[in-house]
Amino acid sequence: MSDSLQLTAFSEIANRYPVVFFDSYGVLRNHHGLIPGAVETVHRLRRAGKHIRVLTNNAARSPAMAADRLAHYGLDGIFAEEIITSGATTRHFLEQKVKHGKVAYLGTATSAEYIIGAGLEAIPICEVSFDRLHEIGAVAFLDDEGYDLNVDINLLINLLRRCQVPVVVANTDLLYPTTANDVALATGSIARLAEYVLGRKFVKFGKPASQMFQMGLDSVAREMPDVCPGDILMVGDTLHTDILGGNTYGMATALVLSGNTRPESAATEIAASGIIPDYVCASIGQ
Repeated sequence: MSDSLQLTAFSEIANRYPVVFFDSYGVLRNHHGLIPGAVETVHRLRRAGKHIRVLTNNAARSPAMAADRLAHYGLDGIFAEEIITSGATTRHFLEQKVKHGKVAYLGTATSAEYIIGAGLEAIPICEVSFDRLHEIGAVAFLDDEGYDLNVDINLLINLLRRCQVPVVVANTDLLYPTTANDVALATGSIARLAEYVLGRKFVKFGKPASQMFQMGLDSVAREMPDVCPGDILMVGDTLHTDILGGNTYGMATALVLSGNTRPESAATEIAASGIIPDYVCASIGQ
């Protein structure tokens, strides 16, 4: 790692802000489990009266399920109402914009609960009848799993060639980890491919889009009415989602090197991307 990349202790940074937004995977936990020191850090922030929210691009779980998963790993200090998921922002869009018809989706049955929660009928891409495409009111990219990559993507492309309906992307991540060292294509990559071959633009949620940051700020405002973006520290492990989104929204940003951005390549990635965090930390536990 370049000597020009100065690391700052997370505890020193967090003291400066009344509100802290955390990404989940790579910040609070990774493939080994909880990031060392994460529990102590969250408890310390609580004692200091900080407002905490978790913003995750994972649309596979509801906020309650995400809180239960963190508790399963040993972090029981994060509550469902403090978790903002990209699925929740997608559900809000569907409630407002799709008034009738089925929503065909890529993802797991669990992720489809966001569609059902919007009062709409969810149908997996593989079950769509091409003789009844008039029944489709929207298409949603929800989760990285739950479909056949070799079959269902072709079905989706052909469906969208025939249907001019809204298309929403709940998770804009390009990759997701499968092991300590390996990754796979995530929903965001599949959506980008479909946009390219169809010449269309989809409605995207999740970081770096502003909806999740706004929903997080609105959530804090119920407890802290005068909150503004300058009061918030966004902590993430990925430049193109967490840091770009936080910078764009006007928040302070801290890049941690415990997840997607590796210590040995962080300086190069920052320089190449032009996405500059306000702080760089080894992890939230240091």
